[in-house]
Amino acid sequence: MGEAPGETEDQTGRPFVGKAGQKLDEMIAAMKLRREDVYIANVLKSRPPNNRTPLQTEVDGCGPYLIEQLCILRPRVIVTLGGPATKLLLATEVGITRLRGTWGAWQAPAWTGLDLSVPVMPTYHPAYLLRNYTAQTRGEVWADLQAVMARINA
Repeated sequence: MGEAPGETEDQTGRPFVGKAGQKLDEMIAAMKLRREDVYIANVLKSRPPNNRTPLQTEVDGCGPYLIEQLCILRPRVIVTLGGPATKLLLATEVGITRLRGTWGAWQAPAWTGLDLSVPVMPTYHPAYLLRNYTAQTRGEVWADLQAVMARINA
């Protein structure tokens, strides 16, 4: 789960197809999965002007659509990529640096009528990795992905 489409994604109508998407594909492959094995989505369904961070009003506007997607899919695990997706799904204001690597849970809202709780693993967004490609950030993301693989395989 990412935050919003970038320019390439907005042009193609597919999530994560630009440079961040290539990095995400590498992350998925490192987990011994294929892109076809996972569902990739964004909190926002359209690109914010000048690729800025989504505003809370935009997140609030797209949130119900995302909730419906999750209720239909009923994923076993959600990996949130970056702060906006993490903050929305975990209903928190705590930043990604403090949350990454720690399991949370997304609860389907009462209005859905579902008793659905899904484990959530927050990690850094692939675009952040591209900007901060250090041994530390790579190691942190890899640890997060290993925890996800262990949860899926349990």
